[in-house]
Amino acid sequence: MRNQLVPPSAGKITYEIRNIVNVAEKLQKHGVKINWENIGDPIVKGEMIPDWMKEIVAKAAMENDSYGYAHTRGVLETREFICNLTNRRGGAQITPDDIIFFNGLGDAIAKLYGVLNHETRILMASPSYTTHSSAESSHANAPAICFSLDPNNRWYPDLAKVRNIVKYNPAIAGIMIINPDNPTGMAYPVETLKEIVAIAKEHDLFILADEVYNNIVYNGEKTVPISDVIGDVPAIAMKGISKELPWPGSRCGWIEVYNFDKDERFQHYVNAILNTKMNEVCSTTLPQKVIPAIMSHPQYPVYLEERTRRYEQMSNITWNFLKDVPGLMVNRTNGAFYLAVAFKDGMLNDRQSLPIENSEVRELVESLVNAPGVSLDKRFVYYLLAATGICIVPLSSFNTPLQGFRVTLLEKDPAECERIYRILAEKIKIYLAS
Repeated sequence: MRNQLVPPSAGKITYEIRNIVNVAEKLQKHGVKINWENIGDPIVKGEMIPDWMKEIVAKAAMENDSYGYAHTRGVLETREFICNLTNRRGGAQITPDDIIFFNGLGDAIAKLYGVLNHETRILMASPSYTTHSSAESSHANAPAICFSLDPNNRWYPDLAKVRNIVKYNPAIAGIMIINPDNPTGMAYPVETLKEIVAIAKEHDLFILADEVYNNIVYNGEKTVPISDVIGDVPAIAMKGISKELPWPGSRCGWIEVYNFDKDERFQHYVNAILNTKMNEVCSTTLPQKVIPAIMSHPQYPVYLEERTRRYEQMSNITWNFLKDVPGLMVNRTNGAFYLAVAFKDGMLNDRQSLPIENSEVRELVESLVNAPGVSLDKRFVYYLLAATGICIVPLSSFNTPLQGFRVTLLEKDPAECERIYRILAEKIKIYLAS
């Protein structure tokens, strides 16, 4: 073509959570049975949506207005319902006009970063969920600016370093957190949230909080929505139903804007997001319409509690199998349904491997791990996949120099979970000793 069609960074950003599926599917053709521990989709792992919830959706599907456009911001009755939920907490107060619905949080993420000035940066954690870090990096055409989550301290951030990064990077306009965190499974303590808000206030920043897992916290840990502690600092919370109901196929998420009136530049930013959404007219109507009926149903808190207790059980099974494996840094998951494990420095090298009986499978994997630029943790993940069928994700794909892996806690059968992580622990020991 006579001109470059895409910026230099296009095509360099990968989504390893899905990319590894392509490899796993090739191995399936060679007879490898796959345990999918890579993608946070509860439905794929056998989550059964209760009949009462399906009946609500079915009833709404019979209503004619479920098939029409919604308001660009979202269905008014649903926005009013969400306002009541937030305002009852007593923190930041919002109106229906402070809510905008999107076709999933992936849609929201693209727009929130996409409308930013290219020189404006959002500080985020490392490891960080790929969709956030890649969207921020892409908009700026530069590597993401990150503060580290410490695997030696329960994956908590070093707040002194956060403050220092903000102080010496004037391009930073906001701080992004995922609470509870993906990929680490860490839930931000209330005092940590307050300190992050204090840093934002001191340096005239806004907060961006991805809270899609905010009601999935366990093992005695406590956290709160950012609205509880935000005070008068401008902020945006990102929420949705993909993980909580769970209904990931609905592609339904929303943002809540706090303290819109406190800063003129923040107002322009939010209005730019809304105007961009207007170009699409609106988000999908049906899933929006059923949110009030589902979340106010008497069985909803019972259902959510049952699921949370199951994730707690799986978090303890996985932790117990991995915590004493030499060479690993393992923290028990306390929120969401992910576990991130880091290898200690120097534990991985490019000569390690696992025995693979099928010669065709072995040849396929070795062609992948010996390609230029393959990270050491990706090498481990591919050998594990070929040798056992356990499909996990290299931690380095989450915008971090740490080498390790991320798994999900979505297995419903405790015995099967124990089988998988017993094998994983054994294979790690063999791999590190090879």
